[in-house]
Amino acid sequence: MATTLSPTARIGFIGIGTMGLPMALNVLRGGYPLTVYDLSEAALAEAQKSGAKRAASIAELVRDSDVVITMLPDAPDVEAAALGPDGTEANARPGLIYVDMSTIDPVTSRRVGARLAARGIRMIDSPVARGVENARAGTLALMIGGDLATFQEVEPLLRRMADTITHCGELGNGTAMKLVNNFLSAGIVSAIAEAMTIGLKAGLPLDLMVRISGGTGTNNAWLHKLMPGKAFLGDFSPGFMSRLARKDQRLATTLAAEIGVPLTLGAAVLQLLDETTEKYPRDDFTSILRLVGERAGVEIRLSEQNAAA
Repeated sequence: MATTLSPTARIGFIGIGTMGLPMALNVLRGGYPLTVYDLSEAALAEAQKSGAKRAASIAELVRDSDVVITMLPDAPDVEAAALGPDGTEANARPGLIYVDMSTIDPVTSRRVGARLAARGIRMIDSPVARGVENARAGTLALMIGGDLATFQEVEPLLRRMADTITHCGELGNGTAMKLVNNFLSAGIVSAIAEAMTIGLKAGLPLDLMVRISGGTGTNNAWLHKLMPGKAFLGDFSPGFMSRLARKDQRLATTLAAEIGVPLTLGAAVLQLLDETTEKYPRDDFTSILRLVGERAGVEIRLSEQNAAA
């Protein structure tokens, strides 16, 4: 029978940004003693107000934790938190579990994991899917890579943040699955943007196209669930910023090149994300709709009445 994490295990959470803060607060609501570290004073103050302890450094957080979670923007940030002189490798006691929930690349995940393992530190990668509202509600989806027993030990902790958790195999496989998922999302959103623009220029109302496609093989969550209540209403507030979507698309295309997978669509979507990020770096990546529509002189937008229909 797998060991289960103590309900009083000390949790350290590094990176309490747009997604990380609500995730950390759900850990806190689960009764776990929580220490947080971030560069944002506002995020630290919010977490402290809810009962978390603030660490002055990553080293302090690691020394005070049984499990360290990272939710960081990119691979260099993860490497610094895990392997830097102020980081996990240098300051953890043997037996600590390191859970990286960032979206990076599987090569980095495996390299970090090997270094930590040499110090008796166990690691799993656990990137997240779904958006900010799910982070608040504790209904994220997690893709896990790493030792099954280690995953099972921390699963009660992860269940504070997610309601859909899938073990994908060895360390790095969770990250690979996340890149596949985001590659699909970016491609679908790009295809929707171009298809709806063609239809609008041809004289078709957006609500008609959405309704008819919902009864065909093109029915999908982006077109018929996620966009009508947000992007199709002109709301591009960030759930997943354009610059982060571009980063993930670049990671996926780099991985494809490394493992010998020729891409055509992936390169075109990356170009769209490059241009979208240049114009709307901190807006949601569905701003691809704006970019494609503006080029053709149309606005891809529903009336609120049609969105509710």
